[in-house]
Parts: sequence; C-alpha cells; structure tokens
Amino acid sequence: MFQYYDKIVKGTDREDMLVIHQTLAGMIGEKFSFLNYYKEIPVSYDATLLSIENEMAEFAVHEYQAKVISFERKALIQSHPKFPFSEDIVGEAFYVNSTKKRSILCKFAYARIRSQMRKFVRVLLDCPVEADLIFEGDVLKGNVKDLSLGGAAINVMSSDLLVPGQEIKLSLRLPDLNSNKVNQVAMTATVLNVIGECAPFTCIIEFHTEKLSQQQISYYINQRQVEIIKELKESNA
Repeated sequence: MFQYYDKIVKGTDREDMLVIHQTLAGMIGEKFSFLNYYKEIPVSYDATLLSIENEMAEFAVHEYQAKVISFERKALIQSHPKFPFSEDIVGEAFYVNSTKKRSILCKFAYARIRSQMRKFVRVLLDCPVEADLIFEGDVLKGNVKDLSLGGAAINVMSSDLLVPGQEIKLSLRLPDLNSNKVNQVAMTATVLNVIGECAPFTCIIEFHTEKLSQQQISYYINQRQVEIIKELKESNA
C-alpha cells in the first residue's frame, strides 16, 4: 500500500488512535467500505464491525478482502457518514482469516486515500513487457513495471537521456495472453518523472495514444485484470 494513501496526524499518533477507537466503539454493527489493492487492482467490499476490545476492532469481511489484507497487513477504511471527522482511516492487521472471513485491526490512523484520484485502472505486471524509449538517434531499452491506459512505469538501466517534460516515441511489445502473439504498440509519450539514485531507474511515462494503440493497451489490461482476479480467488492466504 505504498502510494495509495497519505497518513494524516492531527495530534499525536496515540491521540489520533484513541479518537478513532472511541468513534468505532460507538459504531458496532455498522458497515464500512474497506479498500485494498492486489497487484494494483482495487479490492473493495463492505465489512461489518463486530466488536471493539483492547484497542482492537474485529470486522466481518469478504473472503477476498481478507486475502488481500493478509498480504498487505493493512486495510484502508473509507470515510463513513457517521464519523465526526472527514478523513479516511487506516488500520494495521493483527489477525486475518479468509476462511472465517474475519479481520482484527489495530493501530488506527487518519488517512487520505490518494489512489481514488487515478483516472485509469492500473495493473502490475508479473512478466516483463519490453519497451523501447526512442530518442533522436538513440533507443533506451526498458521493462514495463505497471501499466494503465494513461501511462506506465518503466524500469531502465540509464537515466542519462531522460528529462521530465520531454516528448519521446515509445514502442511496447504487449503479449496476447490468450495466444502466442505479441502486439507491437507504437505511440508518442511524455516523460513525467525519473525515480531512483542508481540503476535500475523507474521512468514514469504518460501516453499520447491514438485509437488503435488505445485499443491494444485496453485489451492487454483487461486480460491482465482477469489473470490477477483469478490468482486472488485461487490463493490460499
């Protein structure tokens, strides 16, 4: 859950936790909207608060939610109309059981969920997708780390040619997950940011797609979503 939310501190960590705990203590039986991410895919189901004890809150959760909480060891809870504050909250997992559909959270804090501001669904890639970043007279090879219809994070071994704001040509080799074909997808793109002090660097790219390249990327993302959801369903977490 690295980039999905910002932690907010109003008093001290301890004071904030006690306020949230006291708020939840008066809301037993209420439903809350949980949010986690599995390989960049949002997983969000309602959960029912069952009890509060020893600064811990027990929830009845969806099986898939429990699985992702067990991976991330945290859960985001979206702001509730009955909260006396406007912030979302985040809690750490003390106990999770997907078979029993139970999760006990503790160490609550205020949060602002940033991931909801995303314009496009993003998917994490398990198998590398090759990319060519094409400059005048130079080609920088890379591997796509995650992908959305609007852009990508691409791992590269050199940052010498990368300047934020620079427009480049980009070529992606997207595999068709239902066949052995590879689709060559060409477009222009803008370098938004370069992250890292040493190789491999992560280059954040914004796409400028046309109809065909947009359709090709959308098709691949849909295939990858199906893969991720199937993997989550079949996991034994």
